Amino acid sequence: MRKNRSAALAAATFLLVSGAAIVAAPSAYAGVPGSTQASDRNSDFNGDGYEDVLVGAPGATVGGKSGAGLVTVQYGSAKGIGTSGAAVFSQSTAGVAGAAEAGDGFGRAVATGDLDGDGFDDAIVGIPGEDLAAVKDAGGVAVLWGSKSGLSGAASSWLETEEPTAGERFGLGLAAARFTAETDGDLLAVLDGYDVELFAYDASKASSLRRESTQRIAAQAEPRRIQPKSLTTGDYDKNGFADLVVSGLSVGDEPGYGWSAYLSGNADGLTYERDLRGGPVAASGDLNKDGYDDLVTGEPHSPDDAYGETMAGGLVGVRLGGPDGPAEEPDWWVQDSPGVPGVAEPGDGWGSDLSVADTDGDGYADVAIGAAGEDIGTVQDAGAVWVLRGSASGLTSSGAKSWDQNSADVPGTAEKGDKWGAQVRLTDPNRDGRFGLLAAAPGENTGDGHIWVLSAGTGGVTASGSWTYNAGSLGAPYVDAQFGAAIDE
Repeated sequence: MRKNRSAALAAATFLLVSGAAIVAAPSAYAGVPGSTQASDRNSDFNGDGYEDVLVGAPGATVGGKSGAGLVTVQYGSAKGIGTSGAAVFSQSTAGVAGAAEAGDGFGRAVATGDLDGDGFDDAIVGIPGEDLAAVKDAGGVAVLWGSKSGLSGAASSWLETEEPTAGERFGLGLAAARFTAETDGDLLAVLDGYDVELFAYDASKASSLRRESTQRIAAQAEPRRIQPKSLTTGDYDKNGFADLVVSGLSVGDEPGYGWSAYLSGNADGLTYERDLRGGPVAASGDLNKDGYDDLVTGEPHSPDDAYGETMAGGLVGVRLGGPDGPAEEPDWWVQDSPGVPGVAEPGDGWGSDLSVADTDGDGYADVAIGAAGEDIGTVQDAGAVWVLRGSASGLTSSGAKSWDQNSADVPGTAEKGDKWGAQVRLTDPNRDGRFGLLAAAPGENTGDGHIWVLSAGTGGVTASGSWTYNAGSLGAPYVDAQFGAAIDE
């Protein structure tokens, strides 16, 4: 519980659930590189050039408080990641704001970015179950600052929305990128149950982060009501600015469809451009190696609609980037698409999570797709993962692969409710230019959660030599921890 509000509060609210109020960041901003392609990812907390891995375990018991939550950090090296030398952080860690309390959900969402521009990436941790005084589940965000020695709880920063309300769950989603050139570091976007807010680093503030001023823009949002669920960033128009996509589900007369709001970074800051069919899961990367980031959306559960696709098992959409940003018309994929392993079935949840990066070093980013509800034989909701390749024409099923816990060389056994693939991340912690796969099963061992590591070689991701670990492997509480419920992209 936080009893004293930080001096640095909420920021530019630019997407409201009503879909009628859109505002942009200040017009003084100029463009800087902000791509989230595989070659320009920001997950290096100690500045050694190796990508690090940040994992959330929001169900973990900390100090006897069930569901208080924690995060773990594994530092990359020439040997990749392992279970030794990992760091564990919670609200019981010295210097981290607040206190571990039951149901806080510290680590329900995680993100990274160099917020202060010092060359060391910082870890951003969402705590959507945080109570603020008497305001239940108002939510909060903790920022752990990077340094030469890695992350530390010391002098961490705290963020909350300007006027917390019960059930707002500030910190449900997070993203950081160079949307502007006004600051030396990345801007931080924070999602709650209703809208998004922006924060910028300011060393003069007690919390080191300040609220951004806002201005309304002339363009009107589509009169569509979208409940936001996730954030992704990418330079879709290759203008040197990071763009922001807020993905969610429609509400109102036609509820449950995936929709996203696309905001472009430009000389006037973030500007609302248009709504795009697809969501509430999203990821970005350059699939066709043309220098434009491409937008990939996942809709694991959706009603059938006029697109004519068999959507009961889940739907993935691909929009190639270009001078005007993500393409107006997507390329839709389902498990029944030619060349894709498996068969679309109700409840599969194909598109439960997505990750985009180059798995085989050919310069084309590939797409990892999780299906947390996939049944393996008669085992319900055991889960599975896929990797589809990028190519000069975009996503292709040529060379597509899939795995589950019953696949050869994958440790363990498919069990009911494991939800293997609820989170997927392509990562290159040994800096060899090929991104291996982390596949999380938060439901493993009735909610303890595990992560599987599948390495990548010249042929891409392979199960050969794969291994698994949980929070206990890293020296953290593991019972009902839901380890892997969030992995930084």
